Amino acid sequence: MNLSEEERQLLYLTGKWHFLLGRHLNRFSKHSSKRTFYRRLKYLLDNGYLNREYLLYRVPPVYTLSHKGRVLIGLNKREDKIRLDQLKHDILVLDTVLYFVSVKNISMDSITSEKELHSKDGFGTRKHYPDFIIEKNGETYAYEIELSLKAESRISENVQLNYINYDYQVWVISKDNKKLCRTVENVLSTYSGASILYTCEVLKDD
Repeated sequence: MNLSEEERQLLYLTGKWHFLLGRHLNRFSKHSSKRTFYRRLKYLLDNGYLNREYLLYRVPPVYTLSHKGRVLIGLNKREDKIRLDQLKHDILVLDTVLYFVSVKNISMDSITSEKELHSKDGFGTRKHYPDFIIEKNGETYAYEIELSLKAESRISENVQLNYINYDYQVWVISKDNKKLCRTVENVLSTYSGASILYTCEVLKDD
């Protein structure tokens, strides 16, 4: 079945991440109207290119590629598994990307997801990658979204890896988590090109 370029775009956007919510699909795809967007989304659902699941109470449904959708855009046939324990984190990752696309006018083409970074490695030891990277003016920016307090040694290790592999790194954290803020601030203070973006800034226009 032939799909329009706009419909294929929705599939490619979904395949770029483990899943998307409706608001991400809508604003990432930049359709001229919500009516057009939802008509195309319904078409993809009705014809089996996308799956829609309700995973948690009060969380909007998530959209993933079906087997049919994955084959159409040339991805591997294994469907993405969504971890409920990471759902809040993964939604914040997408909201942070939405902030850069909608507020900072960053092109989606300049953003590489963690999923895409891992896919380049193939099989073998799973490396640490940031949640996404942005390429801008020939420089790379690594973004780490952190919600829960981890050992300072682990955060330090990830900061050091980002320092080696990217030009800049930004940690997205909540001001409400005081211990996490102190830990991240302490680690970042010894590295150049490292900064913090607070979730209140990311979500203020959501």
